[in-house]
Amino acid sequence: MTFLSSFVDLSLEEKRVRGLLFTPSEIAQQPETWRTTFSIFEQNQQKIASFLDAAGVREPLEKRPAVMLIGAGTSDYVAQALEFLFRQKWGCEVSSVASTDLLPNMEEYIVPGRRYLWISFSRSGDSPEGVAVLEQAIELYPNISHLVVTCNADARMVEVCRGVERTQVIVLDNAVNDRSLVMTSSFTNMVVMGHCLANAWSIAEYKPVLEQLISAAEDLLMRVAVEADALTERNFSRVCFVGSGSLASVAKESALKVLEMTAGQVKTMSETVLGLRHGPMAALDKETLFISFISGNDRGTKYARDLLAEIGQKQVVAERIALGPAHAEAEVAPFCDRYLALHLDVEDVYRPAVDVIFGQLLGLYFSVAHKLNPDSPSPGGVINRVVQSFRIY
Repeated sequence: MTFLSSFVDLSLEEKRVRGLLFTPSEIAQQPETWRTTFSIFEQNQQKIASFLDAAGVREPLEKRPAVMLIGAGTSDYVAQALEFLFRQKWGCEVSSVASTDLLPNMEEYIVPGRRYLWISFSRSGDSPEGVAVLEQAIELYPNISHLVVTCNADARMVEVCRGVERTQVIVLDNAVNDRSLVMTSSFTNMVVMGHCLANAWSIAEYKPVLEQLISAAEDLLMRVAVEADALTERNFSRVCFVGSGSLASVAKESALKVLEMTAGQVKTMSETVLGLRHGPMAALDKETLFISFISGNDRGTKYARDLLAEIGQKQVVAERIALGPAHAEAEVAPFCDRYLALHLDVEDVYRPAVDVIFGQLLGLYFSVAHKLNPDSPSPGGVINRVVQSFRIY
């Protein structure tokens, strides 16, 4: 299958002992599960499209709702991965807003008299912030339309929406309700559902894009697990991820995966390609692995290339790796130690589900190398699969 088979094919008992019962298989299953997510959308397309029409998404430009994409942690990065796509496809004002910021500052985000559609993403549908935001918004701002995307049919957010006007819930397949502490297949499947929503009235046009993503992801899993495993031998103390546009979300999520799965033993940071020069570059050192997600558009490619060249000239990191479309390899490869080519031809707005797999694999292999339990890598229980309850105001 893939290099991941060395984990996936272990005996059940060894998986339990080593904490590899869920994470490797949840990473490996992603390409195939995207087809299931697409099918879930197809089966509910008419109902979803009708809800979006009622929310005003296809009305004249001046009457369309402001769309807020909401999530916490990794689910917030789902929102960030989709922001540009929704703006492009729907012609609405779209913003990603973390529920962790929205909950204590809700009134600052609301313009009285403005029409809104809030789309909430949550693996568990039980995170304290996500539930509280939904409950308070429904009570205080009943004219807001709410669409909830979750991987848990029994989620509290599903219950909150039951029988409430202007709400719609989409539940993904239970197989992507990741049992591991970290979110992997839940992240990419919520992103794919976002792709479907963005193309709600022209879903047939998205299907060939999805097939490209699946093919590229299967190929990536075959190749980069080996790369990720080899990188653990270098004992990097820090990993810096950069990306721009929709790929900035990939940099953030990849940084979070390595940080979570190594229980902070490997420090991580993320920045935009051009933002790194504005101070954060000071954090790079000779024990840093530098990873750049390369834009497929010509201008974005050039900015990423120039940053890689500058970092090489300054000799401020241990190794530079670039991951991007095959057509950009000739331009970028001379300025990095390794170029991992993606064999696909899609816009950057569709790539996060594929590119993030490299960050997921780095997290997994670094976790194993640090003798941690990837399924539950926080020995002292500092972080949990679902954020523990706290006082809500």
